[in-house]
Amino acid sequence: MNNNRFLVGLIGADIQMSKSPALHETEARHLELDYHYELVDFAERSLPASALPELLVELEDRGFAGSNITHPCKQTVIAHLSSLSEDAEMLGAVNTVVLRDGKRIGHNTDWYGFYKNFERGMPGVAKTHAVLLGAGGAGVAVAHAAIKLGIGKLSIFDQDTNRAAALADQLNRRFSRTCAQPIGEVGAALASADGLIHATPTGMRSHPGLPIEPEWLHSRHWVADIVYMPLVTELLALAEKKGCRTLPGGGMTVFQAAAAFELFTGVKPDAERMSRHFEELCRATA
Repeated sequence: MNNNRFLVGLIGADIQMSKSPALHETEARHLELDYHYELVDFAERSLPASALPELLVELEDRGFAGSNITHPCKQTVIAHLSSLSEDAEMLGAVNTVVLRDGKRIGHNTDWYGFYKNFERGMPGVAKTHAVLLGAGGAGVAVAHAAIKLGIGKLSIFDQDTNRAAALADQLNRRFSRTCAQPIGEVGAALASADGLIHATPTGMRSHPGLPIEPEWLHSRHWVADIVYMPLVTELLALAEKKGCRTLPGGGMTVFQAAAAFELFTGVKPDAERMSRHFEELCRATA
């Protein structure tokens, strides 16, 4: 593979609607790179998520420069990697794997994606207390970004109570203060919170529905979603109807993609140009 030619991918389940191929490939054309982005979909191939090791070998054999990793593999992929970047090691979750010189190096660009999106899209919101739904692979990255953004207290809910407790403990140790707590009652926590961050698959086309009871949300809340297919999830539609400030997941997708693109190619993309293109893609498929 020459220095100007890149084969990359996305490994995950139910990803056929992903805008990542168009987003990456269009930016590569602007930069005059020969770049192909392929979806490696468990559902499309009728494979279980346990087939991940075989898929990584396949990508290596085909000369891939790397692959993005999404639900449900952001944590399970770690066991199959040679090494982790500082961010990925700290967060215990990987969304980008660089394949180079026979090695598999795991990175996490999700936290940066959420951080940049929130900073851009939610200026001036109250950040004393927020509720986070989901402590899985995306949740750990988003939680880190939330504390870095200055959210004073993060209440974390996950169906797996041990996972929520473990994430809260990690954050408290990492930031050397009590900044996070696991919770069992989302409604009660939202009663005293400024905002809600949603980091579960609920709301994706393959997981439709609302992650909360509608009556828990009030106009004083802000709501940030990481789901971007559809761009306006049922949760965001409800929040907008109630008069809440909302943040769709598209921006997180763009900024994590820009960081991943640079890891794959060594070339810095134009994130603002990628943002404009992403909005066009969303309008075209709305």
